[in-house]
Amino acid sequence: MGAKVSVIINVHNPGDTADACIRSALEQTLPAADREVIFVDDGSTDGIGERLDTIADLRENVRVLHLPHTGSASRGRNLGLAAAEGDYVFFLDQTDLLERDALARMHERAVETDADVLIGRLARDYGPPMVAFEHSTARADILRDRLMSLLLPQQLYRRAFLEEHELGFAVPGGRLAEQTFVMRAYLHAKVIAVLAEDVCCHIGPRPEAVEEEPRAIVTGLSTLLTDIDTYVGAGRQRDRMYAYWLRSAALRPLLTARFADSSVDRGMHFRLVQELITERFPERADRYLPVQLRAVAAFVRQGRLDQIVMLSNSSKRAGLSAELTEMRWDAHILVIGLTVEVLSGDGLPDRYRVDGERVHWNPPRSIDGKLLPNDVTDITSDVERARVDVYVRHTQTGVVHFLPMNQAVERLPDGRRRIRVQIRGEARLDVTNAALGRPLSPGQWEVHVRMFSGANQARSRVGRAEGPLNCLGVLAQRPRMRLVVPCWTDKGELGLAVEPRSFSESIALVSPGVTVRQLDGHVYVVLPVPYVPPSGGPPLELVLRSTGRREREVCAPALVEPGVPGKLAGQLVAKVPVKRHLPGEDHLGPGAWLSSLRTAEEEIGLRFGLRVRRGRVETRPAVAADLPRRSPMGRDTVLHRIGRRLPGARHMVRWARAGRHRYLKE
Repeated sequence: MGAKVSVIINVHNPGDTADACIRSALEQTLPAADREVIFVDDGSTDGIGERLDTIADLRENVRVLHLPHTGSASRGRNLGLAAAEGDYVFFLDQTDLLERDALARMHERAVETDADVLIGRLARDYGPPMVAFEHSTARADILRDRLMSLLLPQQLYRRAFLEEHELGFAVPGGRLAEQTFVMRAYLHAKVIAVLAEDVCCHIGPRPEAVEEEPRAIVTGLSTLLTDIDTYVGAGRQRDRMYAYWLRSAALRPLLTARFADSSVDRGMHFRLVQELITERFPERADRYLPVQLRAVAAFVRQGRLDQIVMLSNSSKRAGLSAELTEMRWDAHILVIGLTVEVLSGDGLPDRYRVDGERVHWNPPRSIDGKLLPNDVTDITSDVERARVDVYVRHTQTGVVHFLPMNQAVERLPDGRRRIRVQIRGEARLDVTNAALGRPLSPGQWEVHVRMFSGANQARSRVGRAEGPLNCLGVLAQRPRMRLVVPCWTDKGELGLAVEPRSFSESIALVSPGVTVRQLDGHVYVVLPVPYVPPSGGPPLELVLRSTGRREREVCAPALVEPGVPGKLAGQLVAKVPVKRHLPGEDHLGPGAWLSSLRTAEEEIGLRFGLRVRRGRVETRPAVAADLPRRSPMGRDTVLHRIGRRLPGARHMVRWARAGRHRYLKE
């Protein structure tokens, strides 16, 4: 009986970066007899080929195929696919990482659903969120389940299915070749299944994309469109698929800096795209494009290369304003109130032209707007469908979960015959079932927002609101008692900590909300406490350490006091003496001080520091507090200040210091 799954891994001079990928493929819970690992070495010169040969000598289920260097991942994948013996194949890049039970879970679900293609949940640290993993499905639809956002080869394919339809990667290949392979697999597959409960594969950093030749793009697109015509009947579904490839492969490259700056090649590129669009893309597909690309499509059909170049040069990346208006707990549900608006490239809100009941996009001033018909610039229906997505992302694993959102679109007048589009709404984060019906896993979660407006889309983090910080924690009761704490990053971005490891760590998470008050020669350091245990918590001590040349430490007991109902469970207060001049053993003096909390078992650093100047105490972020303003000559005494004014004094000090360490005693 042969293997159940063949894993095909391309490698080329990875150094040590492939170690985690190799281990993840070799240490699967699927029995070794049921899987094989095929490494395709593309002419590496860093010794990885010999290492892989050694691994293959020790394991019967590992093979290594050596190629002369081609620079093409497609060629290696095709060779690995031809050599594979498993019922299913899975393609992996050298920077990717499989979860230990990924192959077992994916194979079990593929057999259960009789899938030709099974998409296991993917996670990555870059790019937009993968929206296709909102739920698992045994019979996925390309458009309904948004599979076109997942045109990555890291999926499980039935090998007999690929051979039957002669599916492979175009050589020399590139990103478009990968996407075309996956899209053709989707079109030919009888069953596509999605496994969304747990992450199967972590996508590593992708190498810098190599620009493909325009002729290869046009040839590949023509072949793909022929497949779409064969397997998808005429109608809205086919037009939406056409619009995706028109947008991603034909039009977007025309707005890149490379196209705008290449005066030699862009004429030929433009003519090829113009012929392709004229012959293969009907104008009715344009209505599924964003308005800027509708304008590009119109200019392509008019033959106005000059207008496309000016549009590319004048287009700037849109931004997003996500204002936090409210944050409160409703039992174990965190309610996040938001006001969201897309910003244009200059940082100002997008403004649209109103003509009666219709809303129109304003092209840049460098563009001849008279060349664009009203049906191209009309974004009335886009404004009506404007929406906001709110999702949380785990900082370590990259796992994303979308939150339910109640929202309303508002048109705000902004001058004569101009409006802005704003969305107000509430996202609800239920910590007991936000992860596809299960609790959020422990760790740090970021809160992200993205908005689709009438003309632009953008994504951003949620920034800190004005006013008091709501960092009240809550105990989630299911499936067991767990503390969940809203907190802010050092950049002032909203996050969520699930199951802090200790009472001290929960305080450290919200410590940027520190306040200080001076009275009678003392400074009172007040820290928010997100949750107070019934016992009141362990005894705590605030530790302040000087960042100067002479390390000093000042400690003070920290006591828990009642907090603000609905805002803070409690507050931690420490009383520390301060002197205007030199610091002593038990009081603060001039300089920068780092802070931490100490218990009998541990000491945890806090996310703020103190700076004392002329007897006044100020709080600073921990990073800033760790960079005191030292004199270039070291200590800052009166003699040093006089010495800095003498010609050559700095050089003499440097020579003296260098000579002190020039000869070292054994």
